[in-house]
Amino acid sequence: MDLDKKKVLIGFSGGVDSTASAILLRERGFDVHGIFFNVFGKETDTQKRAQAVARKLEMPLITLDISKYFKQKIMDYFYEEYTKGRTPNPCVQCNKHVKFSLMLEQARKINAYFIATGHYARIQFDESINKYIIRKPAALYKDQTYMLYNLNQDMLKHIILPLGDMISKDKVREMVSLHDLPNAQTKDSQEICFIQDDDYIRFIRENYDYKPQKGNFIDIKGSILGTHSGIINYTIGQRKGLGIALGKPAYVTHIDSENNTVTLGNNEELFTDTVFSKDNNFIHISLNGAIEAQVKIRYSAKPAKAIVSAEKNGILKTVFNTPQRAATPGQSIVFYDNDILLGGGTIL
Repeated sequence: MDLDKKKVLIGFSGGVDSTASAILLRERGFDVHGIFFNVFGKETDTQKRAQAVARKLEMPLITLDISKYFKQKIMDYFYEEYTKGRTPNPCVQCNKHVKFSLMLEQARKINAYFIATGHYARIQFDESINKYIIRKPAALYKDQTYMLYNLNQDMLKHIILPLGDMISKDKVREMVSLHDLPNAQTKDSQEICFIQDDDYIRFIRENYDYKPQKGNFIDIKGSILGTHSGIINYTIGQRKGLGIALGKPAYVTHIDSENNTVTLGNNEELFTDTVFSKDNNFIHISLNGAIEAQVKIRYSAKPAKAIVSAEKNGILKTVFNTPQRAATPGQSIVFYDNDILLGGGTIL
């Protein structure tokens, strides 16, 4: 069966970005259908908003309950990472295991060739290498390529990102306003979608049978400094809320889940020039030997120059020209060639 290249299924939350994306796709002549992923297994205000905006747009909207699958792939992963002393990156995992894969699956069911999202990034076909590449968006301050490093060529040929060429979020809001839609001024969500108050400790406490165990704060030499309240309460680089007074600024520099210890040190001990990563994926290149790249160790970080090389068993070694602060196990390290996304992995 040949899929319809004029039909597109868009991930639709009813927010400004997905709404503007649907409008742009329709202006380009696509038959636009929406899909809303229900991750809670019950109707929410966000779902009601998506349905209301879709009706206003006269756009068909599929509402799909993925709560069980989402819990297995994302929520359980989130919980397990924290209990192992790592800091998870659920949005990256969702894009890999849930959002794009399930959208492609649903698109086939309605005979749509393309899927779309409201991400700020650009997908282009590079004829010189006969592959798709991902570039940073025109609105660089909204760049979301960091979240997309797990996509592959089979996915990219079916994905459209309509907001990649928009020069600002203000222009996106203006477009939605011109269509007399009520969500033009909806605030951007800064939270994890399944933890709406951003209190991840409460989320773990209420959804999992887990009781944090007290343990020792130690210094870099292993000397005991005091008692911590459970490793899930701490992240690398944390200074506030430690519950211990040492008479000088102290930062979390290491979390050891096996020995249930949290290492405290000074700010200088947070810096390193070498970071290892696993579960690495590259968009359009194969890593043979070593490459120079600009590298981010967190979403909000500025890219820093580094040499990336392959180790054994799929591990990558990244050596920065300038030491980086608080490289956090569980977070993503992402590689760029100027504005082109090369790939990324999970920090060890």
